[in-house]
Amino acid sequence: MKRPGILVSLLLLSLAAAGPAIAQDSLEAAKRQELEGIRREAAENRAAAKRLKGQESTALVQLRRTERELNVTRKRLRTLQQRQRSLDQRLDVTRADLERSASMFRQQRLKLAQRLRNMYKFGAMRELEFLLSPRSFAQLLARWDFIVMVAEQDRLLLDDIQSRKELVQADKQRLELNLTDIEKNARRTNAEKSRLATLHQDRATTVKTIQTQRQAYEAAAAELERTARAIQHLLTQLERKRKQERVPQPYTGDFARGQGSLDWPVRGELIGRFGPETHPRWGTTTLNNGVDIAAPVGSAVRAVAKGRVDYTSEDFGTYGQMIILNHGDGYYTLYGHLSEIQVSVGQEVQSGQTIAQSGDTGSLKGPILHFEVRKGGASLNP
Repeated sequence: MKRPGILVSLLLLSLAAAGPAIAQDSLEAAKRQELEGIRREAAENRAAAKRLKGQESTALVQLRRTERELNVTRKRLRTLQQRQRSLDQRLDVTRADLERSASMFRQQRLKLAQRLRNMYKFGAMRELEFLLSPRSFAQLLARWDFIVMVAEQDRLLLDDIQSRKELVQADKQRLELNLTDIEKNARRTNAEKSRLATLHQDRATTVKTIQTQRQAYEAAAAELERTARAIQHLLTQLERKRKQERVPQPYTGDFARGQGSLDWPVRGELIGRFGPETHPRWGTTTLNNGVDIAAPVGSAVRAVAKGRVDYTSEDFGTYGQMIILNHGDGYYTLYGHLSEIQVSVGQEVQSGQTIAQSGDTGSLKGPILHFEVRKGGASLNP
């Protein structure tokens, strides 16, 4: 009579034990499904991020490559233009030499022509009569010496004409060589100008791409921030080096006294102000540690105060070609996006002295000068 009760009890106990196991399996299955979904979403996000990163880096890499090619082309163009000026000067000198030699050659030929006419007019008998007509032996010797001197003068005249003729021929050859060099140089200069125009167009296209694509712009902003951190680190090193210098700088105190009366490094419209800047389209915010002044490429950039060139770079990330001046007491000024640097590290510069030419290297705002004032590593509003 007790056996059915025992079986029922065992059945109930087994069901009770199986219930939690079934629930646990369902929970684990749900968790596994959720985990798979998370992994799948993460993989999709990574793939999308990778695609976006490729798109962003493509525009920026193209910009950096074009910037470097622009710098190289501008340098080659400047070299060719300097050579053109040198060749023009040599051409002027050669033309002057040719004209001078030709003029003297004409004069000597006139003298020789007159001498030959006289010789033809009087003939050889005139000299014989001159020798045979003296009244004394001494007079004969004197006349003989005179005839020898005339003959020597005739020889010198012929030699001089010959040397003048050779000089004229040499000057002509030199002139032709200079003209050939000038023509070749002009062709190379025109080719570099065409290449420069093409690179300018490529750069403008890349900048437009960055400005109109959010991902590319955000990547450019991130690179700008990385460059700003690199500048911060560089200025920290320069300031540490300055403090370790034992020789006092002659311009100590001048920069602080000039506060409020310093001249602009370049004349132009202020298109970028100190502090946070918000993109009008994307709403993203970037920090501007200085000011941006619009200026045509090639405008003279001047030191705002006397100091020393502590650093120059032909390609400092988004700042392009850059100069840092040390004005003593921990004050520094920075000049970025240059097209040509005209000073060297260690050089002392005076207030108002031209140190560079403005440009657009590394700039997304077109031809500008980026100008910063620093006290140690801290940015000051210029």
